Amino acid sequence: MGSLPYPPQRPLAVGEVLDLTFRIYRATAVKCLLFAALGVLAQQLASIYAVMQGRTVAKGQDPWQTLLTQFVDPSMIALYLVGLVLTIVFYAAVLLRQRRILGDGSVGGELAAAVHRLPALIALGVVVVAGCAACFLPALVTGGALRALLILAALIALCYAFVAVSCAQTILLVDDAGPVTSLRRSWRLTAGSFWRLSLIYTVAIIILCVLYAVIAAIAGFLAAVLGRGDVAMVTAFTEVVAVVLGALATPFYGALALAVLADLKVRKEGADLEQRISATA
Repeated sequence: MGSLPYPPQRPLAVGEVLDLTFRIYRATAVKCLLFAALGVLAQQLASIYAVMQGRTVAKGQDPWQTLLTQFVDPSMIALYLVGLVLTIVFYAAVLLRQRRILGDGSVGGELAAAVHRLPALIALGVVVVAGCAACFLPALVTGGALRALLILAALIALCYAFVAVSCAQTILLVDDAGPVTSLRRSWRLTAGSFWRLSLIYTVAIIILCVLYAVIAAIAGFLAAVLGRGDVAMVTAFTEVVAVVLGALATPFYGALALAVLADLKVRKEGADLEQRISATA
């Protein structure tokens, strides 16, 4: 990976962070596709089971009622939970493989490392979800205009918190840190970079949305032509497209996370200085 400057030797501009993201994606995507596809399949376990059991939304049937019926089915609940855990593991393996490719170029052992970090990842997720829920607690005990104001304040706080903890999972995996340590370090690294990081994430999301829209439009056309009104076939075709899209997009998320974290380390922790010292030693 000598042609890819990672970590960067200086702080990067917004465009340079996005450029580094695409370069990491191109260098690592192919080798991560298997884990990425397995992660998406795990995420779709319950939906795949529903299709196999013929539990698709029939014409004229309320989709929300169908979804509610699935959530009270013990087998569906178990599949959702198993799928969630497997998704976390495979997505973590993707990011760990990308980091290893950027390091010494070797691959192997990422899945075992992801399983080893699973309890910490789950703990991190619980802390983040609990923090998000706590933002809305004041609104639950009030009413009227005050509740509306508190909900608005909670949404603003969540936007800031999302950016502040956006590097926590990457830190936990790459630096083998604990959940609380990862959150604190992410908060410190992102301090003062809210608008800059918001712009980076927004541009990245727009790019992915455009990609999704184009592929989804093509897939929708093909599903309508090939499915010929067969709900089961159209649903199955949609699931296949979702797996393909997810497999292609997952390494991009990892590449963006690695690029952002590397840039923040250079800005806040002098990673570029350490790199230069080690290179001249």
